[in-house]
Amino acid sequence: MTDGDGEARARIMEHWRASESGDGVAEHAIYAADAVLDYPQSGERFCGRATIAAQRGGHPADRHFKLLRISGSGSVWVSECVISYDGVPSYSVSIMEFSGELVAHETQYFAEPFEAPAWRAALAQPMPAGSGSRREPLPERESRSDPVRRPRSLPG
Repeated sequence: MTDGDGEARARIMEHWRASESGDGVAEHAIYAADAVLDYPQSGERFCGRATIAAQRGGHPADRHFKLLRISGSGSVWVSECVISYDGVPSYSVSIMEFSGELVAHETQYFAEPFEAPAWRAALAQPMPAGSGSRREPLPERESRSDPVRRPRSLPG
C-alpha cells in the first residue's frame, strides 16, 4: 500500500464514520465539488457535492451504517457495508473513483437480504460472524410493494 492508498482508505473510513454519526459536512467532504453519484438500480444520477448532500440530507428514514470492508488502490476503491433504513438492512457496495484526493465519481448498489433456498443447504456454510452475514430473521414487512421499504427508494 502506498502512502496515497493509506490516505484514501482513511478518507473513506472517515466518510462512513461521519455517515453513521450524522455529520453531513464530514460525510460529504470526500467529494469533489463537481462529483457525480450514480444509483444504477433506480437510474438516478446526482451531480455536484451540494446535490449529493441534499438528497442524502433529505432522506426521511433513520439511517445507520456498518462498514464491512474497504478494498482498492490508486484511484478506485470499493466499500461494502450494511445500511439500515428505519431498522431494515440493505447491503450496499460503493465504488468510489478518486481524482487526486477527492471522489469524482461514485456508483452505489443496494440489495435486500434474502432467505437462502433450502435446496442449497447441503452445499453452503454459514458466513462467519462480523463478515456481513445476516444472522437474525428478516424484519416483517407490511407489503413487498411498499415503496418505503424497497431498496430503490432508500439509497442515500
